[in-house]
Amino acid sequence: MEFNLNKAIEILSGKLSNWLESLTALLPNMVVAVFVLVVSYITARMLRMGVSNLMRRFSAKEAINSLFSTIVYLTALGVGLIVALNVLHLQQTVTSLLAGAGIIGLALGFAFQDIAANFISGVLIAFRKPIQLGDIIETKSFMGTVEKIDLRVTMLRTFQGLHVIIPNKDVFQSPVTNYTKTSDRRIDLEVGVSYADDLEKVKEVAIHAVSELPYLLPNKEVELHYTSFGDSSINFKLMIWVHYPDEPGFLKAQSDAIIAVKKAFDENDITIPFPIRTLDFGIKGGKELSEMKTNVGNLKASANGKTKALEEN
Repeated sequence: MEFNLNKAIEILSGKLSNWLESLTALLPNMVVAVFVLVVSYITARMLRMGVSNLMRRFSAKEAINSLFSTIVYLTALGVGLIVALNVLHLQQTVTSLLAGAGIIGLALGFAFQDIAANFISGVLIAFRKPIQLGDIIETKSFMGTVEKIDLRVTMLRTFQGLHVIIPNKDVFQSPVTNYTKTSDRRIDLEVGVSYADDLEKVKEVAIHAVSELPYLLPNKEVELHYTSFGDSSINFKLMIWVHYPDEPGFLKAQSDAIIAVKKAFDENDITIPFPIRTLDFGIKGGKELSEMKTNVGNLKASANGKTKALEEN
């Protein structure tokens, strides 16, 4: 087959002519599309600054503020890009981009669902503020002072000096005890006294002992309630209210209360018994210990007589 150069040149020139005509026809649309992109870029920057300033009124975390302002910025740019593509009659391209973005987002959501959960929990913690820096909290069997809250984890410093990093998802979804929110706390002392002690006297002495502590709340009365008959003691619960917002202070108050009760009991001959068992043969229906000794002696004598009889035989 002989190559026809003139025919090839004619076809190429026809294609170029068609492209040039299409480009000329689209030139006004291209100008409008470029204008839309420029306007959307300027608008996105202005929105980012406005959202950043607005977020500072609700959140002191710069990471949260930057995150939301960036999301608004990218959203504005995305809207401008979609409008520009529609002006250029590239709706199919827009559909393909949105479908691809949806598939990628779905795949990333499944792949990083734990990270996403921690991230969303961090954002909710930042806005709802159930805990703040410096709070003393207890969660997931860890207790300490909150030293850092970022978008993924919360860092505690325990009273033993250890740093514990807890994912925000666990902090947000698990029960959290915030000891800093309410500074008034009740100390419950569980004590036992001997069965031989006068319970009215015990109650009076115990309440008077802790009532002299300097940091008791004046509007809260000291309460004492007997709770049970123990194996070797009658048990009661002594309840006092103190104003200590931090846990070390609470522990000191509890320690001082224990010392005061023990000292008062010693001064008034009130016994806090050891967990012991007493064998008493003198109770109703039983026998005196002296009788038991006599019976044991007779039993031994009888046994010895039988032994001698056997030896003689």
